[in-house]
Amino acid sequence: MLELALPMLQIMTNHSLKTNTMPSILTGSKKYSFLLLLIAIASCQTQDKMQRLQGNALGTSYNVSYFDKLPNQMVSDSIDAVFLRMNQSMSTYWPNAIISKVNRDEPVTIDADFKKVFQTAKAIWEQTDGYFDPTVGALVNAYGFGPDKSFKQIDQATIDSLLNISSFDKVSLLSDGTINKVHKNTYLDFNAIAKGYAVDALASMLKSLGYTQFLVEVGGELFASGLNKEKEKPWRVAIDHPKQDANRTFIATLPLQNQGLASSGNYRKFRTDASGKRYFHTVNPQTGETVQSNVLSTSVLAPSTMLADAYATALMAMPYEKGKTLISNLSTIEAIWVLAVNDSVQVVATPGFTYDLE
Repeated sequence: MLELALPMLQIMTNHSLKTNTMPSILTGSKKYSFLLLLIAIASCQTQDKMQRLQGNALGTSYNVSYFDKLPNQMVSDSIDAVFLRMNQSMSTYWPNAIISKVNRDEPVTIDADFKKVFQTAKAIWEQTDGYFDPTVGALVNAYGFGPDKSFKQIDQATIDSLLNISSFDKVSLLSDGTINKVHKNTYLDFNAIAKGYAVDALASMLKSLGYTQFLVEVGGELFASGLNKEKEKPWRVAIDHPKQDANRTFIATLPLQNQGLASSGNYRKFRTDASGKRYFHTVNPQTGETVQSNVLSTSVLAPSTMLADAYATALMAMPYEKGKTLISNLSTIEAIWVLAVNDSVQVVATPGFTYDLE
């Protein structure tokens, strides 16, 4: 999970000039000083300030930072509208969402958001040899990580049965805008890509309103545009240390500019059975079992947060060496892995992933 490393907000006081206090005669250096004062006051009144909006949506939290002289109500209203769109299209927690109707095998025409996510997910499913697969939703639910939070210790026969209906090649988008499923019980879940897509949708909304320097975060997934105007430097963000103690710590920080960044990790989301065995939320689509490996977390830089989100999930599901080979063949994608090595952690990154260890 990613944590924003945001600067403290500075509250600037507006100044007003009363004409009845102005001297009647100003000469020489006094006139020059007074003009400088006027310029300074005008600058304080017109300078853009960081505006921050935060709240809860999509089952997580969000933060949006942008620069303007005053808060813009249109930005706030547009954020709500974007999240409503996402829920109506792809929330498995909304019974009337498009994806919920698809999962119940009801006839429904998908919208533009669903189509874009579906097509991107299909492409990444092919690129990753199936390690990114939104159809493992039935297995995710069986392990207690879906809308039904109850943990179920499932046997091999159940895993095999669910694997039989869990493969993206059994789901297709038809020309009339409907979804065809070979097995009616195949369960789609875009959780591993939809948050990233929501970040991109918010970024697109801000750009449409004329903003070019902003930072958007939803559930730890990020997109940074332009510079942090307060510092005239790229936005600075941090990656959580996978082994947390009582105080939250970071393992690395990095600059982020005109890119998306997403992380995936098994260090927080897991279930424990009666024997103490842990079942992690990342499911291997090849075996149907929850992933247990030395990969503690992955973070991905990409042109969009949707891509970063999906690839980060794929890297958690596949073996480390296979993940390295995958990323080396993708020219616009960079990644960092946090690996468990004996009793310590090791950080490994691709050449284009610039970071500072904490």
